[in-house]
Amino acid sequence: MPEPTRIVIAIDGPASSGKGTVARMVAQNLDYAYIDSGAMYRTVALLASEAGIGFKDATRLEALAAGLSFDFQWSGGSLRILVDGRDVSSEIRLEHVGQGASDVAVLPEVRTALLGRQRALAQAGGVVMDGRDIGTVVLPKAELKVYLDASVEERATRRFRELQQRGADVEYGRLIEEIRSRDAQDMGRKTAPLKQADDAFYLDTTQLSPTQAAEKIIEIASRRT
Repeated sequence: MPEPTRIVIAIDGPASSGKGTVARMVAQNLDYAYIDSGAMYRTVALLASEAGIGFKDATRLEALAAGLSFDFQWSGGSLRILVDGRDVSSEIRLEHVGQGASDVAVLPEVRTALLGRQRALAQAGGVVMDGRDIGTVVLPKAELKVYLDASVEERATRRFRELQQRGADVEYGRLIEEIRSRDAQDMGRKTAPLKQADDAFYLDTTQLSPTQAAEKIIEIASRRT
């Protein structure tokens, strides 16, 4: 009996919609590679900050991004993100790095520099990649595209709980405003704005647990392989 085809799964959605958690679950269940495209932008922001490069310096940021080599590795249930051999898995999750990632991601030069690397990582199939323009720009020929969404209030609640678990002192109201601002920036940028691909499956996770959302995607994927 022939082996099932190992497809490419593209998952897009706004900030804190749960796409990262769900994408990891899908990848682990299917024994696929998981590519966190957001981590790539966070890495550019982290290294730019360390090098003293401003987040609006498109020329230097492009050169920085173009020279990076990424490797995503499972370590038990955790994902290690190696960049030129350096493990940046924890550092890129810092709050200021996340904001920097949002700033550099609007630059066409940075997006173009990372585009080829993202496509190369998915070339062999058997990959789940999540982000904001994966199904529309990065992998428009992906066999399965999913747009993961949730209400602003639910996304703020998830983020609030996540930050509380890290010991951060945050205000729920401020998180709602930050998410709305992030949505406006992601959806309004000129290059590769966040939007649902025409052939993407829309999945509202407001009332779903990550496990339930992952199960729905796995069910759809099983019909595409």
